Amino acid sequence: MKWFYRIFSLFMALLFAFPLIWMLVVSVKKEGMKIISVVDWFTPPYSLAVYNEVITGTKLLAWSWNSFFIAVCVTVFTLIIAAMSGFAMSKIPFRYRTFMFFFILAGLLIPGEAILIPLYQVAKDMEILNTYMGLIFPVLASPFAIIVLKSFFDGIPNDLLESVQMDGGGIWRIFINIMLPLTRPALVSIAILTFIGSWNNFLWPFLSVTDDNLFTLPMGIPTLMNQYTEDYVKPMVINTVASLPIMVLFLIFERQIIKGVSLSGIKG
Repeated sequence: MKWFYRIFSLFMALLFAFPLIWMLVVSVKKEGMKIISVVDWFTPPYSLAVYNEVITGTKLLAWSWNSFFIAVCVTVFTLIIAAMSGFAMSKIPFRYRTFMFFFILAGLLIPGEAILIPLYQVAKDMEILNTYMGLIFPVLASPFAIIVLKSFFDGIPNDLLESVQMDGGGIWRIFINIMLPLTRPALVSIAILTFIGSWNNFLWPFLSVTDDNLFTLPMGIPTLMNQYTEDYVKPMVINTVASLPIMVLFLIFERQIIKGVSLSGIKG
């Protein structure tokens, strides 16, 4: 039966990979090609002329850089805030610690769309609309990341921390040298999920940015699609260029992404 499962798995893999393969193949076709059957999509001639036209004639690379820069900043700052908050609630006793935990937990129950108007008003009052700060700072709060890291910190025995304190180690040494290395799997998983979420974020950039030089890929791609509705090649080139970074990221961190999804409990 092993051969059957292997063949079935291979078939399903090809089935799910076919749209990506089709996108890559169509993106190297010449514009205006006459397509009569499905086979015509995969037959020569091929050309990279449309890639050159899209890359040099649009702001796609600038938007890709914006998405990458914002996603990296959001990921780094989210990890710092979540790790410090989770450590404090797990290992540092203070008043109302339980209340603070449930207060953060309640943040998971509030849809992001419900806070867009007050969030926009705060960003407007701070005069950070149409800036990188306005795209980064309002999305740093992550109750999910804090709760996950707190649960990992709870699993580290207090005896280990007490032994470090007996050796003269302070709270920052415990946090940086002990806690962070032991929770590396959770940190990597949260980092990947945060990066992907920021890369695909559309709603908040759409509301907070009007300068096309600050557009991210989810904002910029629809504007290009409206211009090229008569041909398949340019939209496929645009999608290929926009998808390559996240595809490479997935291939490199496939195991960590799967582990992150299992940690989050998110399905679909």
